[in-house]
Parts: sequence; C-alpha cells; structure tokens
Amino acid sequence: MKNSYIKTPKVKNEKVLLYEPGSKEKDEVLKAYDYLYNKTLNIKLKINGKEIDTKEKINMYPPHDHNHNLGTYSVANEDHVDLAIKSALNAKEKWNDLGFSERASIFLKAAELICGPYRKIINASTMIAQSKTIHQAEIDAACEFADFLRFNVKFAEEIYNEQPVSSNGTWNKLSYRPLEGFVYAISPFNFTAIGGNLCAAPALMGNTILWKPSDYQIFSAKVTMDIFEEAGLPDGVINMIFGDPEMITNQVLSSNQFAGIHFTGSTSVFKNIWKIIGNNIDHYKNYPRVVGETGGKDFIMVHPTANIEEVSTAIIRGAFEFQGQKCSAASRVYLPKSIGREVLDMIGNKLNEIKIGPPNDFQNFITAVIHKNAFERLKSTIQDAKDSKEVKVLYGGNCDDSVGYFVEPTVLVTTDPKYITMEKELFGPIVTVYVYEDKDYSNILNLVDTTSQYALTGAIFAKDRYAIKEALNKLENSAGNFYINDKPSGAVVGQQPFGGARASGTNDKAGSKLNLLRWVSPRLIKEPLLTPKDYKYPFLK
Repeated sequence: MKNSYIKTPKVKNEKVLLYEPGSKEKDEVLKAYDYLYNKTLNIKLKINGKEIDTKEKINMYPPHDHNHNLGTYSVANEDHVDLAIKSALNAKEKWNDLGFSERASIFLKAAELICGPYRKIINASTMIAQSKTIHQAEIDAACEFADFLRFNVKFAEEIYNEQPVSSNGTWNKLSYRPLEGFVYAISPFNFTAIGGNLCAAPALMGNTILWKPSDYQIFSAKVTMDIFEEAGLPDGVINMIFGDPEMITNQVLSSNQFAGIHFTGSTSVFKNIWKIIGNNIDHYKNYPRVVGETGGKDFIMVHPTANIEEVSTAIIRGAFEFQGQKCSAASRVYLPKSIGREVLDMIGNKLNEIKIGPPNDFQNFITAVIHKNAFERLKSTIQDAKDSKEVKVLYGGNCDDSVGYFVEPTVLVTTDPKYITMEKELFGPIVTVYVYEDKDYSNILNLVDTTSQYALTGAIFAKDRYAIKEALNKLENSAGNFYINDKPSGAVVGQQPFGGARASGTNDKAGSKLNLLRWVSPRLIKEPLLTPKDYKYPFLK
C-alpha cells in the first residue's frame, strides 16, 4: 500500500489447547492422525511453486512404528539445487518490491491458517513424523509456529520504524534492504516451528530462500509449504528440497550469490559449514550472514534451600519431554547431599507413573526417539553406564526397538562430575545427576561453568536469594537462556527469545527482532533540504 503508514495488528501468544477427554480438539486431531497415518504419501520437491517428482525416492516411517510405510519423498540432485537457487534469485526483486505490509499479510494469514483449519493437520503430521505427544505437537507446530509468524511481523515493524536523527535542514533515512543474493535455511527434525521460522523470518524481510528440512521432518514440512502457499506466498520465494545434505550444502555454498545461512542442527555440522564459507569467502559477492543454533548440555543447579517437589518436576519435564530431543533439554543435574536422596526418590515415584507408547494414545508421556541411529547411540550410552564403576543406572535403562525406537526415561547418578554423560550432548531421555556436599555450592558453580563446551540453557533452583544471585554471576556465560526455579526448556516467542553462545551457536535469539536484523543490510540515505552552493566555510571568510 502506498501513501499510508501501516500499523500491524496487535499480537499475543497463541493459547495452548489442552486436548482433555471429550474435547472437540482431541476428537479432531485423532481423526486427522488416523487419516494421515493410513494415507500413502508421495512428497515432492517444491521449486518455483512447482512440485517436482524425482526418480530417486526414500521411504518414510514413523519412529514409533518403523514397519509402517507412510510413503515416499523425492530426492534432489545437483541440477535441482541449481534450479532452486535460480528460482530464489529470479523471485527476489519482485518479492522485495512487494513491500512490507503485503509480505506481512501473507505470514499473518499463514498464522491464522495454522491456528484454524490446519491446526489438526499440522499437529497430526508432527505427531506421526516426529513422534510427539499431542501436548508437544500443540506447543510446537501450532502455537510456537503461529507466534513466530505474528511476532516477527511486529518486530519487523519496529525495525523499519527505527530511524536516525535528522539535524536542521537535513533528512536522514534508513532503508532496511534484504541481503543481496539468497538465503539457505537448514532445519532439524525436532521442531516443526523452527523449520517454518528458519525460512519465514528472512523471507519476511524481503529475502528469498532455499530450504532443506531434516529428512525426518519432511511430512510436517510439506504441510508448512501447503500453508504458505494457501496464504498467498508467491512462487520461488521459498523453495523446498530434500536429499543428501552434504551434496546440497556444498552446491549451495559454492554459489557466489549465497548471502546467508539460517541453521539449527548439530554443532559439528555448523562448524564445518562455517569452515566451508570461510574457505569460499573470496568467491562471494558479500560477506554471508552466518546464523546458527546448535547443541546444548543444559543444566539444573540445585541449592540446599530448593523445594524438592519443584526440582523433581523440573527434572522430569525438562529431561524427558519429547524424549529429551530438545537442544534445551535438561541433561545434567547438580543435587546437594542434604536433599539429594529425597529428590531422587520423588523422581523414581513419578517415573513409575509414566507410560511409554505411540503418540495417538494420550496416556503416554514418552514416545519414540527419532530413528534407529539415535536408538543405537542411546542404547550404547546406557550400556556403557551399566558397565562403568563411576556411574549407576538408578532408574530406567531399558530399550526396545521391536515396534518403535523406545528408550525408557533413564536417570544416571555419577561420582565423577566430568563423566562423559555430564559433558556430551546425548539428545535422548537420559539425565545424569551428580550429588555434591552442601558446603561446596560455590565451587560447584565453577564446575557447572567449565564442564561443557555448550552454553544454551540452564536453571538454578533455590529459595535463598543470595545463592540465586551468586549463580547468576558465576554462570553469566554458561547459558543464553537462564531460568530461576523453572525447567531450562519451553521458551515462548516474544517472552523468552531463544539462543545460546559458546558451542551452542551465534545467539541471535530466535523470536526477537535481534534475529530479523541479521537478514537486512541497512542503507543510509542523507538528503539536505537546502543543498550548499558555495564550497567556502565561514572560517575562510
């Protein structure tokens, strides 16, 4: 719209539906689940708005029933990658010229579709493909996804309205240009919302995208593209391809039009991508923006004054929701000896109540881990713990892949605070506990800070405010998201912008305007209202 100042709609976080027995939303999502589960899919590449069916295909199986074939997805080759890059570049000028309000309206409509007619579909597809319980699917695929889209529009409006001071007789203006070239988005399996945001955030700011979702999130990624298209996203703005991640990435990073990467995934992959970008730096037209959120070895630090019920609940929810497959999942816990036994006993009693099984049974708190490799890695870790003299398997420890990739919620207790499961990211339902002497609280804070290479999330539980203050000071660089008397996971868009530093990523805070600023290249425009006509300054007279 020309000749008008656009105010975007007021924004608030999407309400989380509860899916209680007899509720309308429960009936709807289970019907959608059954329909999608028994439908044979053939998911194709999406390039320039067209579906491309390739000769090479890969079968899809739900993690909780690895013998059930959901269908296939197409696999891209080098030519498809080049075509997707060309499509993004061709769409760039028209998309940027469309203007902010028109771009914003598309993503605002997408949010309404997600929370309305597509809610049951995107939740069911996330339950099936990623083996999430309905609660985990709801807070991710429906609520967080819609929050990203709505809050990003509000944040973008704030960015565009940030303008420089103009002195008398001069008008200074900032134009927030999109990056020159195309943006590459790589998303993980564990969050449908992350996949949608990684491509939508740069697109909102006028960029065009090549998106490669995880091989284990393709089902819900396809639903995401359906929603964007129905919302009116023009052809070529977001191009979605699947296939060999190394081939696709190398092909993308070899283009001199590569402008930036929006990444969530493993630390090792991100570091390798950064190295390739560095080696190719003379080839690029500009310095590419590198934005990434990677791993975590997230902690819960407990002071002797902590409430044991609060601590035990935080450990169970923080460590075992979505089978521990969150980069923010609690995976190392430091318990004081004075309350350690009580906390561990309470955890054991609560774990006895927990049921494990497929996500369409709403009695289950835990479902399956994502694939066979994850299952074997976690099983091996538990076996090593059983064989070690430095650690005890206190609860859980059983694994069963006869039907799906099920790993019991497992609590390890170690006498070595540097035992491997206290340092290494596991990405599964395993938490390791170290019990310390109460008098060593201050020293343990130093231990927490130096044990892991990561610095994503962490929590302190205490009633003593001096102890909390000490933890905040000593653990200042240990977590990008820090929680006081709460589990270290569950960040909400607009409320807790998410990201960490050290080996956990670039800390560009998804869910805030800090992230959106990475996808623009500002241009300053100065215009004197009366242009000087004489070169002589007054001091020369």
